[in-house]
Amino acid sequence: MIRALLICAALLAATTARSESACRQALALGLDVSGSVDVREYRLQMDGLAAALDSGKVRQALLQVPSAPVHLLVYEWSGPEDPEVILPWTAIDSAAVLNGVIGQLRATERRQASPGTALGLAMREGAAHLAQRSDCWKLTLDLSGDGKSNLGIRPIDVKPELEDTGITINALVIGADTVGMGDLQQGEISALSAYFQNNVIVGSDSFVETALGFEDYAAAMARKLERELETLILGEVFPAPNPGLPASADQ
Repeated sequence: MIRALLICAALLAATTARSESACRQALALGLDVSGSVDVREYRLQMDGLAAALDSGKVRQALLQVPSAPVHLLVYEWSGPEDPEVILPWTAIDSAAVLNGVIGQLRATERRQASPGTALGLAMREGAAHLAQRSDCWKLTLDLSGDGKSNLGIRPIDVKPELEDTGITINALVIGADTVGMGDLQQGEISALSAYFQNNVIVGSDSFVETALGFEDYAAAMARKLERELETLILGEVFPAPNPGLPASADQ
């Protein structure tokens, strides 16, 4: 019993000693704003992300360890020249900071972007952002998309570049808003999910979440964030350093 208490005390002291610079997870969110996403869908996506961050379980997960916060970045992507950071790296270490992020997302207006879907370049863009937070205990890239890549380098050719970097890439696949066409919608989502599964996601615990149209985006994003932000177990408090990451997006 005494030995166990001493071990726990040592872990607590070590954690406290490094808490000033600790970052338990870097989470980069890449949002699809290509030509297939209209003004209404853009608003549903942006407000849906804000609502997901404001949901009870996600708020709790984000704020549960303020001494080792999650660092959050949000960027938009479509064609090769269009990636744009709309929320720079932000340490979510208080309710006030989280509320500010939510408010900023809700106030973000759509900008002009090319109609192409350069998904492979979006993967590289997210990896370059995560390279800026390589000291975080966990690195996660979260890509939302409603279609296959049709411009630039193929995702299947980018995937091998990222498989040994320590990054986990998850995806949120958005089905078309085909109300009353259940079988057709499910078939379309299944095919797109398989595409992201085979070509995009990276990491042993990576996964694909699905949204039944942009109306379902908020609920799907909340489910995905809850899964991504699961509390690190004690054995992961002192993880090994992350492998090398690409220093910048190669576009």
